[in-house]
Amino acid sequence: MKTEILKIDENNIDFEKIKYAAKVLKEGGLVVFPTETVYGLGADALNGKAVLKIFEAKGRPSDNPLIVHIACKEEIYNLMVDIPCDALKLMDKFWPGPLTLVGKKTSNVPDSVTAGLGTVAVRMPKNKIALSLIEEAKLPVAAPSANLSGRPSPTTAKHVIDDLNGRVDVIIEAGNSDIGVESTVLDITLWPPVILRPGGVSKEQLEEFLGKVDVDPSLTEKDLDGLIPKSPGMKYKHYSPKAELIVVEGEVSDVVGKINAIAGEYKEKGLSVGVLSTEQTKNLYNGAVVISLGDRLEPETIASNLFKALRDFDDLGVQIILAEAIDDKGIGFAVMNRMRKAAGYKIIHI
Repeated sequence: MKTEILKIDENNIDFEKIKYAAKVLKEGGLVVFPTETVYGLGADALNGKAVLKIFEAKGRPSDNPLIVHIACKEEIYNLMVDIPCDALKLMDKFWPGPLTLVGKKTSNVPDSVTAGLGTVAVRMPKNKIALSLIEEAKLPVAAPSANLSGRPSPTTAKHVIDDLNGRVDVIIEAGNSDIGVESTVLDITLWPPVILRPGGVSKEQLEEFLGKVDVDPSLTEKDLDGLIPKSPGMKYKHYSPKAELIVVEGEVSDVVGKINAIAGEYKEKGLSVGVLSTEQTKNLYNGAVVISLGDRLEPETIASNLFKALRDFDDLGVQIILAEAIDDKGIGFAVMNRMRKAAGYKIIHI
């Protein structure tokens, strides 16, 4: 497949290019587009055959459901039934933005979108290019992250091109994603609602608005055999670099010492070692390739850099990556969820 790459500036949108990409979607093709979280790989959500192309392009397991993206809140009634009143208030508060709601689906939604489940995941992205594309196509767009299955999610067009060039019809190139981790997925079929995947809207933000929010047990367990995923990111190993990743959790000074000790052991074996540090600790490591994710006091900076850093280590040919854990409050909960999954739950607690 020949992939066309369309450069579009979010602040000066070329609507002729948007119309072309929308036409590809309407004809059953695959279009990669930017969102505020990560880049998405889109197809017409109401076209079952088009949706199956997403799974083929990504190498994605068919029991892993997709998120449907819409451009106005009213579109949700074509996709979801029995929507609680508090969920409507959530849309008013957090849409457009990085919050996905999982509710009972209508018969309009193909089983290929929902992995055969009776629920569908829906969100309204904030990125202007994404909204323009969905509005022009006049259809809901099913879109997981635009990467090969299991790889770190793409926050730049280069990441998408590295993974999917030749596998999709169109890639819209439009700079870096702002948030850098995917949307929060919230199950509204239960009340209080349950976070199925942490993301760009924190548990604390939701609780401030709703009062109480629960967390799915899968987010704190590593043995997920037999789990039927209701949301992307629940069951499978995700976000993984080519190198082996190990997460070290504990007090910062202890973590630094442990990472230096482990790095020394691997270097004695002739292996190249990378360290995922923070701004506060980046100068405390010796003899390793160090990439700072950002400021511990500003976890949003860490979230925006995580996936890029993992891919940068791939480009550098590092064989072992040792990662500092961060506080799992706020968006740090999403960061640590991604980091632990990327490591396949290889975690050292000190």
